[in-house]
Amino acid sequence: MDLHILEHRVRVLSLARRGLWLYTHPLLKLLLLPQRCRCKFFSLTETPEDYTVMLDEEGFKELPPSEFMQVADSTWLVLSVVSNGREPPGCQATGVTKIARSVIAPLAEHHVSVLMLSTYQTDFILVRERDLPVVIHTLAGEFDIYKEESGECVPVTSDDVSNGFLKPKPSASPMLHPVQSPQTRFCVLTVAPDTLPAIATMLIDVLFYSHSSPPWDAASGSQDLDSITFFSFSLIEGYISIVMDAETQKRFPSDLLLTSSTGELWRMVRIGGQPLGFDECGIVAQIAEPLAAADISAYYISTFNFDHALDCPGHSPAHPWNPPQPPPLPGRPQGGGRGVDRGSCWRKQTGQVMAWPGQGHFGKKKHF
Repeated sequence: MDLHILEHRVRVLSLARRGLWLYTHPLLKLLLLPQRCRCKFFSLTETPEDYTVMLDEEGFKELPPSEFMQVADSTWLVLSVVSNGREPPGCQATGVTKIARSVIAPLAEHHVSVLMLSTYQTDFILVRERDLPVVIHTLAGEFDIYKEESGECVPVTSDDVSNGFLKPKPSASPMLHPVQSPQTRFCVLTVAPDTLPAIATMLIDVLFYSHSSPPWDAASGSQDLDSITFFSFSLIEGYISIVMDAETQKRFPSDLLLTSSTGELWRMVRIGGQPLGFDECGIVAQIAEPLAAADISAYYISTFNFDHALDCPGHSPAHPWNPPQPPPLPGRPQGGGRGVDRGSCWRKQTGQVMAWPGQGHFGKKKHF
């Protein structure tokens, strides 16, 4: 596989709900009128706490500074793994699982903080711009690495960045983070760009006016013990990706939403009882590696405060997040493959995930 360092220079920020009125107009412009701005990388994710925005520097210019906006103090570069036809056979999993061992784990071992943004089309790994020498040095043995410059892909070797490489420090003791899994089920889908105007009204309503849910209590792992508010919209290089819960999906015209033929529903696992920050590493790896070992596909979306993994629990009877189950009753059909029964309901679980300080995702925020 090839590793591409894309041209986008991305900022990551949080918009407070109480200040959303100040940003509604520029967000709508980025959402629905991309031709009127030069932004090529835009993602907006609603969580119970706030709105996380990941966008390139052109898009960042559209957002006025205010007390309602917190901006991570780093510029992030975007990595994408591209198949070159030489990957080993036998691995059926996709998403973050496919790159867990080759990208996520090595970067965690070298204390590189990563953010993940999975979309319907692909998975993006975000790393701090200052960490790029370490990234290239770490992954050069596994990938052919290319950097996009003015639309062209230029080969990169570890020799090109040797002056910026620092040897990894010894790992500190792992930290424990609570993991919660609400009963809400999610779908991952796309829409054709030319049909976006047809769902614009519904998008506006869902993102900006449907706020009847009570706040999520991260400490206890409950919003109402059954559901969580989560909606993610990405428009990246002309491709649209939407993650929404199954109930919200019913509000959209079904003939305009494109998803897999099996129409699977995905379970969410939310990582973190308190805001994770941007300096701690290994969080993505701790979630993705067990799924990789079980060859289970997963999506992973980092937000300003917490991480969110999506998987289909029915993909494996020995799923790393599934509790032991009793033997099936005679005659009861068994799940398998990529399809998941839309009527199935998986038991809510809580647990913990370990991560190493200074190794992966997060730290204190700055107000801009």
